[in-house]
Amino acid sequence: MLVRLVRMTFDPSDLDAFMEIFDASASRIRAFPGCRHLLLWQDARYPNILTTYSHWDDSEALDVYRKSDLFRTTWAKTKPLFVAPPLAHSQFVLRPARAVE
Repeated sequence: MLVRLVRMTFDPSDLDAFMEIFDASASRIRAFPGCRHLLLWQDARYPNILTTYSHWDDSEALDVYRKSDLFRTTWAKTKPLFVAPPLAHSQFVLRPARAVE
């Protein structure tokens, strides 16, 4: 499994615009083949910094999504709202959480 974090910094006046974009696309991203989980986080100290947290089957599934029309159209609407370059990180899960007994 691949975990993807994308940290995005917005002008506070653009948060509502981004939330509309996210809300309109989140269910389609979650339904995209290979996507297993998607959350949107807000920084506790800086509310204009948001992070998407997603789980993907593997890097190939993420790459297919990043080449899709869904990603391109969503990103085209989101990118002009950034006030700083987004920071993206991908990590492989080496040891999944164990169930509590």
